[in-house]
Amino acid sequence: MKLYYSPGACSLAAHIILREAGYSFDLEKVDLATKTTAGGHDFTALNPKGYVPVLQFDDGQVLTENIAIDEYLADHKPESGLAPIAGTLERYRLVEWLAFISTEIHKQFGPLFKPDTPDATRQAQKDVLAKRFDYVVGQLANHQYLTGDFSVADAYLFTVLRWAVMMKFDMKRWPVIETYMTRVAARPQVRAALEAEGLAA
Repeated sequence: MKLYYSPGACSLAAHIILREAGYSFDLEKVDLATKTTAGGHDFTALNPKGYVPVLQFDDGQVLTENIAIDEYLADHKPESGLAPIAGTLERYRLVEWLAFISTEIHKQFGPLFKPDTPDATRQAQKDVLAKRFDYVVGQLANHQYLTGDFSVADAYLFTVLRWAVMMKFDMKRWPVIETYMTRVAARPQVRAALEAEGLAA
């Protein structure tokens, strides 16, 4: 099994989950600007969408998109406890969070990464994200993690919330989130993923 990743990109979530679940895997870095892998291959031949994460299985098949990869990894290591059993209401609560993180936080950051985004649009996106952060605080105020124990949703949320600092959000406005980020970052397998991607402080 191999994870194609770009340091600090949303692929960090899958990387954390692979380590938390105890998988044996290889990593291959992708240059998203040139669409080439560290091995010198055309990344778009592997994933025509041109972005990470990509999980490649030993038989050559690939799986893309965070929600699909995250759930696959949790389901194939149920003893990890990273996702509730499929079909339960608890599982759908997890999917609810994964969908929210993907559409309401992850994608809202998109325009902020583009240098040609107009200032008015940039501020509008930040205002939307601030409301989403407020919602997350409502869940985390009385919980260490989103759904109880650490789950794939936390790996994903941690990954995208790291971008807030890059975008110059004053996260002191959300002390609950700051505490949460410190808690997740302190997990040994999360630290290992950050170190492997060259992201450790």
